[in-house]
Amino acid sequence: MIQEIIAVLIGIIGGIFSGLTPGIHTNLLVTLLFSISPFLLTFTSPLIISVLIVSMAITHTFLNVLPAVYLGAPDSEGNSLAVLPGHRMLLQGKGYEAVTLTVLGSFLAIILGIMLTPLLLKFLPALYSSIKNYIGYLLLTISIYMIFRERKKFWSFFIFMLAGIFGMSVLNLNLKEPLFPLLSSLFGVAGLLISLKDNVKIPQQLITKTDIPKMEVAKAMSSAGIVGTFVSLMPGLGPAQAAIIGSQIIRLSDKGFLVLVGSLETLGMITSFIAITSIQKARNGAVVVISRLMETITQKDLFLFLAAAFITGLIAIFLSLNLAKIFSKLITKINYQKLCISIIILIIGMCFWLSSFLGLFVLVIGSFIGMLPSLVGIGKNHLMGCLLLPVILFFLL
Repeated sequence: MIQEIIAVLIGIIGGIFSGLTPGIHTNLLVTLLFSISPFLLTFTSPLIISVLIVSMAITHTFLNVLPAVYLGAPDSEGNSLAVLPGHRMLLQGKGYEAVTLTVLGSFLAIILGIMLTPLLLKFLPALYSSIKNYIGYLLLTISIYMIFRERKKFWSFFIFMLAGIFGMSVLNLNLKEPLFPLLSSLFGVAGLLISLKDNVKIPQQLITKTDIPKMEVAKAMSSAGIVGTFVSLMPGLGPAQAAIIGSQIIRLSDKGFLVLVGSLETLGMITSFIAITSIQKARNGAVVVISRLMETITQKDLFLFLAAAFITGLIAIFLSLNLAKIFSKLITKINYQKLCISIIILIIGMCFWLSSFLGLFVLVIGSFIGMLPSLVGIGKNHLMGCLLLPVILFFLL
């Protein structure tokens, strides 16, 4: 028990670092952790290291909204859509309220995921068996829907295909960590460059009691439960696509949408633990590493992961809201443009460290592609073609 508690606390520290640092994802940290796992296993067990990874991943889903809202810099596809209403509220002096709504969604997602666990363990294998031969067609249908719901259909199709071809090219390069420059460029550096171009000025932030619309929260969580379960079966689909599908099922205000976005990334992590247990399919980097560390993941292990996720969530709420207060006070006192430049330099340094000059080349090309949606006025979700198109072609060809 002591080892498990220590693992949770260390995982939270790792999640704080990755969540607050734009361009740094848990996939990077868990990959580094896996590389030193032979050394760590001389002191502890694969299960304890896995609990650490669970805690880190859950903490990340809570805290990564802070740079998304306050800096306009999402860590990956996971919270890219939080930038839109979140940054809009920041420019109204309501950044703290935006964070509160996403954090509420994240914690409710843990509770919802735990409640759905018995049903998913029972029905997920049969559900997956019934649709696994049609995954490519389902992903293609969803992608077409995403394109045609846009007013500027040509641009949405063009950017989806451009990002898809770019993604296939990068994934076929001899890069140690291809997802880091790929996602950091499309969803990180590109957004920061747009902020620099627009010369954004941040107004004084209000830290007041958040008015939580209970009906909007109920609608958002209902949508999350339906869509989150479906997306857990679909490789290549992330929280960004799930949020758009969910918001089409049930119409939401900006506040409800932030609750939905906050819930889907955390729920996606919870359902990933269930999926690796029930259908032996890993849906994200954290779960891939857990599956490599542990030969088999039993239901007993799953319940331990869920307990660790719940405890982590309780601590992450406190951390997120208190850090949001600090961010709200500091954001108006610092030079926003210099901050954006510093973050871009950090991402460039990490990219070079992980992938050398080839990674920097990917970062430059991806950053130009990533700016296109903002410049032509369409949703950033079409950039997820970088992962969707390769997956669709894999299943259909």
